[in-house]
Amino acid sequence: MSDGAAAVPIAESALSREAIARVDISGQLNDMLALPDHLRDALWRVESAIMAEWDTPGGLVVAGMGGSAIGGALARAALGDHASRPIFVTRAYGLPPWTTPETTVLCASYSGNTEETLACYESAGALGAQRVVVTTGGKLAAMAREDGVPLIPLPGGFQPRAAVAYMTVAALEVAALCGAGPRLTSEIDVAASHTGQLLTEWGPDASEDSLAKELARGLLGSAPVIIGAGLTTPIAYRWKTQINENSKQPCFAHELPELDHNELEGWEGAPEVGRFSAVFLDDCDTHPRVKARIELTERLISTNAAVSYRVESRGQTTIERVISLVLLGDLVSLYLAVLRGVDPGPVKLIERFKGELAES
Repeated sequence: MSDGAAAVPIAESALSREAIARVDISGQLNDMLALPDHLRDALWRVESAIMAEWDTPGGLVVAGMGGSAIGGALARAALGDHASRPIFVTRAYGLPPWTTPETTVLCASYSGNTEETLACYESAGALGAQRVVVTTGGKLAAMAREDGVPLIPLPGGFQPRAAVAYMTVAALEVAALCGAGPRLTSEIDVAASHTGQLLTEWGPDASEDSLAKELARGLLGSAPVIIGAGLTTPIAYRWKTQINENSKQPCFAHELPELDHNELEGWEGAPEVGRFSAVFLDDCDTHPRVKARIELTERLISTNAAVSYRVESRGQTTIERVISLVLLGDLVSLYLAVLRGVDPGPVKLIERFKGELAES
C-alpha cells in the first residue's frame, strides 16, 4: 500500500492464521505469541546482568518513553500494595524534582538512542543516583559501559512495543533489587505458563467467536475509549497505544473514578462528532464502589456509544492478571489491523517525526 492510501478492510470473518499472515507482513503476531518465552528470558537476563542487591530509600524512578516506559507502569500496578517504596515513571527530558542520590533510576530505552531517556541518564548521574540501564545498545549502552553502570541487555529485532515483557520484568526485578518491592520471580514464571494457556484461547488458531477476535470485530470502524481503574489503569493506556501503533487509528484512554467527573458528560454528544466505542477493563480486586461506577457508567453511555464492552482480567496473582489483559489488548490491536488491511509493524509517522526532529 502506498503512503497516504486508505486502508482496505478485509472480510470480517478472515482472522485465521493464514489471513493474518497476508496482512501482518512484519510478523508482529510472532512476537505476541512469544510473550511467555519473553517473560522467562527476561528473568534470566536480569539475573545474569545484576548479581548484587543495594538499598535506596528514595525508591525507584523508571525513565523511558513509549513502549519502553510502559513496563515501569505495569510493574508498579503488579506490585500494588506490596510496593514498599515509591515507584514512579517519568516520560520526559528530566527526572522528578524530588529525585535524590538515594533513588534508583532505571533508564529504559529499547533502541538506546531515545533522547529523553539519555537526558534522564545524565541527570541521574549528576545527582549521584544509582543507575541501571535496560536496552539493546545505542548511546545508552555505550555510556553505561563507560560509566560502569549495570546494564540489562535486550534481544534485538523487535518493535520497542513488542518488548513489553522484558521492560516489565526488568522494572519488577530492579524494584526488588533496590528494596522497593518483593521478588516476584516465581510469580513471573507461573504467569508465563498462564499466558501460554490464554494464547490458546485467544490466539490466531482460536475459534472465530473467541474474545479477542470478537472485540476486534466490534471495535472496527470506531474510535475506542479504553477505561481502566486501579490495577488496570496503565493497561488501559497500553491498549490505547497498541491500537494507535498497530491498528493505525485513534484510540483514547481514561480512568475511573476520574472519568465520571468530566468525560462522562462528553458522551452525550459523541454521535454528533464521530463513532466512539468503550472498553472497560475490570479486575477482581477493583474497589466495590468503582465496580458500581463501571456498571453505571456503561449504562449511561450505552445509548451514545457505538458499542461497549466490560472485560475482566484473568489469573490468580496480580502479575498474571496484568499480563492477561496486556496480551488481550495486544491481540485485539493486531486483529483490528488485519481487519483494516494494514500491516501493524511499520510506524511511518513516528519515524518521520524523529527524522525531522533530529534535523531541527
